[in-house]
Amino acid sequence: MPDIQLEIWLYGPVAQYAGEASQGSYAQLDVALPQGSTLEDLIIHLGLPTEERGITFINGNLAALPGLDADLSVQLHDGDRVGISHRKSMWPFQYRFGASTTPELQETFRQRQDRGIHHTYTAASDEVCSDS
Repeated sequence: MPDIQLEIWLYGPVAQYAGEASQGSYAQLDVALPQGSTLEDLIIHLGLPTEERGITFINGNLAALPGLDADLSVQLHDGDRVGISHRKSMWPFQYRFGASTTPELQETFRQRQDRGIHHTYTAASDEVCSDS
């Protein structure tokens, strides 16, 4: 089976798991994994304890949040870009007005009594609105 090529970005203290590719506060590395690999396979490959992960993006889509590891079974594909932040890292400013989510995270939110996070506000009253 041919390998898939992944572009990996690690932010904050998890950058150390990139080895020599670490720039201290971030790291970018290219990783080859067998076709059919999941995000969990990537985490194992990096030696990154999942409890250190905070926010995870796959191709710009929010895939996991601290305590919501909905992404572990997501199958990765050739050319995917994965960004993993440390639990103490801040929410990326590019997404302050909302973020697209993976189907797996959407389903995790649907199954929660609170229906997940709320990060959009109405202009008129500043009340929290659900994005589901």
